Amino acid sequence: MNIFKNPEWINAYEFPFKNFEDIPNHVFEKINIGLDTIQSKNPLVSIIISVWNEEVDILKTVGSLSNLKTQIPLEIIVINNNSSDNTQSTIDKLHIKNHFQPIQGWGPGRQMGMENSAGKYILLADSDCIYPNCWVDEMVNGLIEKNVVSVYGRYSFISERGYERWKLSILETFKDLIAELRQIKRPFLNSYGMSMGFIKEYGLKEGFYMNKTHGEDGRMCYDLMKYGKVKQIRCNQNRVWTGVRTLKKSGSFTKVLSVRIIKELKRFSEYFHTRMRYHHPKN
Repeated sequence: MNIFKNPEWINAYEFPFKNFEDIPNHVFEKINIGLDTIQSKNPLVSIIISVWNEEVDILKTVGSLSNLKTQIPLEIIVINNNSSDNTQSTIDKLHIKNHFQPIQGWGPGRQMGMENSAGKYILLADSDCIYPNCWVDEMVNGLIEKNVVSVYGRYSFISERGYERWKLSILETFKDLIAELRQIKRPFLNSYGMSMGFIKEYGLKEGFYMNKTHGEDGRMCYDLMKYGKVKQIRCNQNRVWTGVRTLKKSGSFTKVLSVRIIKELKRFSEYFHTRMRYHHPKN
């Protein structure tokens, strides 16, 4: 992984459009060709994306997924989670299954997707992320291992001014080290809906939170641990790429890094204790 620049392959999905009306038909046509190629009427895997007010950014996710290199039969299901913009108009022009969930929240959206899925395995994707073409294979290869009930992958940030790639690489290295510590006793703290998978049979038994709350993905992973192991997919080529808008809420990069270091130092010893109850920190 280059510490000085973003990988070139993600540039194809960094669409310049500001709203639905700006998106030309040929963009939809190109994505749909890929979608028609990779999707199956008898899927083994269901990729679920819950989306709220992402009329342009959803193209990043679906566009990158349309170029997956896999022989695994799959389907893509997008849940419109009560969007108030033109998200539904964008979804309607893509060759994917979709449903409308009026209950606000990632949990209700993902629950509806799971209940309407046909695959044996569920993969969760976020509506503003870019996915490498090996993502499904790497995640499923981990998920089918003996006694594994859930998997999660790593992620990286797309650089921009003030958040240069070398700076973000420092943050990601720190984040990956913490993930290794969490994996020992509390892997559910690493499970984020941008890159997570599980066996649907057990997911249906446990269910997602049916309200708007942070950490519903980690909570699902926590509940699934009673059925088997949680595996971390460490392959760097399998990293999901996302923007820095959540980081920017904390201020400058220096502040972002210092806040995270202080938080992790305070709870460092917890990662070596046997899990007692579910608690998912806001990232």
